[in-house]
Amino acid sequence: MSEATTAGAGGAVGAAPAGSIDITFKLYASLTEHLPPAHRVGNQMALRVAPDATIAQIIEPFALPMKLVHLVLINGHYIAPADRATRTLVQGDVLAIWPPVAGG
Repeated sequence: MSEATTAGAGGAVGAAPAGSIDITFKLYASLTEHLPPAHRVGNQMALRVAPDATIAQIIEPFALPMKLVHLVLINGHYIAPADRATRTLVQGDVLAIWPPVAGG
C-alpha cells in the first residue's frame, strides 16, 4: 500500500515499525471526522501498524470518543468490546468502526 500512515503498538503515529503490517482503517457516520481530512470523503485509509498492535492501540491516535466506538468489525466479523484491548490484526485486514445508530 502506498501512502500508508503508520501507527506503532503504543498508538503513536510515526515511522513504520519493524515487521509492520498494512491494514485498511474505516470510520463511518460521525466518526469519519476523526480521519485525516484527505481521507474523510472515502471514509477509509491505509494504515501501517505493528503486528502486535491491538484494536485499542490502533484507534488511540485518532482520539475517538470511546462511547461512540460501538460496532467494531474486522473483515466483517464483530469484535466484542472485551476483546478490543487484546485482539490484533494481520496483513490485509480491514478494521471498520461505526458509532451507535438510531432510527426506525
